[in-house]
Amino acid sequence: MVGMNNLKPKYGSVHKRKRLGTGQGSGHGQTSTRGQKGQGSTSGGTKPKGFEGGQTPLLRRIPKSGFSNAQFRQIYEWVNISSLEKNFSAGADVTPDAMVKCRLVKHPVLVKVLGNGELTKALNVTAHSFSKGAAEKIMKAGGKTTVLVGAKAAKTAEVAAQAVAKKKAKTDKK
Repeated sequence: MVGMNNLKPKYGSVHKRKRLGTGQGSGHGQTSTRGQKGQGSTSGGTKPKGFEGGQTPLLRRIPKSGFSNAQFRQIYEWVNISSLEKNFSAGADVTPDAMVKCRLVKHPVLVKVLGNGELTKALNVTAHSFSKGAAEKIMKAGGKTTVLVGAKAAKTAEVAAQAVAKKKAKTDKK
């Protein structure tokens, strides 16, 4: 009868481990199953991925072109109208900081309000961006939308204003 006390693996399914470098009598002596000569016969004899035997690898031969704006993208956290309906009372001022307190978003840096769901309360919503549907639904319910300027847009506007002021100062000197 088979029990927990007499279980063993099926015959032939378990093999003894090859013990390498244990001398001639082990059957794996001298070269330790690595063959005679060549790059792989000693420790550290591995080649990196893409190695082509000393030839310039394909990845370095092909021309590189193009540019990606991925590093400059702005990532918005989003909130649906249905979430605002559940978490705020009528007439409330909904700001990104208030959304963080209600755990609708994690960070108040860039918040976009989307139009999924229905809104029956008049809310004063302040965010960095609104979808067309969300803005329409908020207005339809008697609420108000206010667009905040993001940090990047504010910095761009500031730099542009400084450039205009510098240009004006130059023309006034003449």
